Amino acid sequence: MDELYFEDIEVGQSQSSGTHRMTRERIVSFANEFDPQPQHTSEAAAAATMFGELVASGWHTGSVTMRLQLDAMMEKFPGGSMGAQLDNVAWLRPVRPDDVLHVTVEVIGTRESKSRADRGVIKLRTTTFNQRDEPVQTMTASILVPRRPPG
Repeated sequence: MDELYFEDIEVGQSQSSGTHRMTRERIVSFANEFDPQPQHTSEAAAAATMFGELVASGWHTGSVTMRLQLDAMMEKFPGGSMGAQLDNVAWLRPVRPDDVLHVTVEVIGTRESKSRADRGVIKLRTTTFNQRDEPVQTMTASILVPRRPPG
């Protein structure tokens, strides 16, 4: 894995991730623990909702997005990165059992940190897609990343 520093990042850079299958079991398990609404917890309960079928929690989709985003780009920062701000999360389509998700992470801004000379701030737009390349979630986030050490 090649390490990335703030100085290696440019606006317009884009990375894509591998895939993650959303299984029925994990959708229900996540929902039962973190978002126990009827559309997420069982097919029978979901049938009476506006979805009419079992769908993943948006927070579950967001958690999978985070993992895929890390795999695509963010785990390459030495010592990791740190989220500074999350904006404009939108869930565009329901995620169903057996949907296969992947993300594209695009750098839409960079700036030096105002308070930490050893960090920079990058702004990312992440789009999560299903297996039909339909966007299911979008979000914009600013993260702190390390600058290249002197010398």
